[in-house]
Amino acid sequence: MLRAAGVALLVIGACTQISGSASAGPPGAEDRAQERLHMVRKQIEARGVRDPRVLAAMRTVPRHRFMPKSQRSYAYDDRPLPIGEGQTISQPYIVALMSELADLEPGDKVLEVGTGSGYQAAVLAEMGVKVYSIEIIEPLAKRAKAVLEELGYGKRVEVRHGDGYAGWPEQAPFDAVIVTAAPPKIPEPLKQQLEVGGRLVIPVGKYFQSLLRVTRTKDGFREESVIPVRFVPMTGKAQEK
Repeated sequence: MLRAAGVALLVIGACTQISGSASAGPPGAEDRAQERLHMVRKQIEARGVRDPRVLAAMRTVPRHRFMPKSQRSYAYDDRPLPIGEGQTISQPYIVALMSELADLEPGDKVLEVGTGSGYQAAVLAEMGVKVYSIEIIEPLAKRAKAVLEELGYGKRVEVRHGDGYAGWPEQAPFDAVIVTAAPPKIPEPLKQQLEVGGRLVIPVGKYFQSLLRVTRTKDGFREESVIPVRFVPMTGKAQEK
């Protein structure tokens, strides 16, 4: 179990080439593999992420393939980057941290709210889980679905265009739910779609946000605050008063 503390710092700069090899992955994953190895060692392992499946997935999934060509030279920098439609691809450390907090096992079923670029879904799929991902912005949903299929993740990631506030009831319950945009408060449907023992990993807040992990127990829910974060706001029903 991870015990994270402090704020993740953004270190912007070019990646240094190092020796070593990345594990086999989807078509094109070998491209820039050395940068991924460096990213994992310096940005992720150095900050305490230890789950071997998370680290292997982060070494394998080609982050640059999920980004506009204009941003690909910065793909393995330690920062979020714009992907169009006013949205961003999350900082690599945050993707790894949220994946570890979900505490997944191969074969688990995961709901992702906010497909965005599709990168987080690919990392989860690389960890051996089945992902149901919802994206409220239709062009992003279509683009992410196409990239995921191109890279061979189409059978493990199902992408739907829609508002993720209500979750995906017909596929519930889930072993984990990961939310990649911040609502002002936790959507109740997402909690109710967890298995007993399931984990909801979600940034919450309007101006000041915290990354939370909510675990469903036999008697209710247990909430943990992990670190301060800054995500794009969750739109749609989450913003209704």
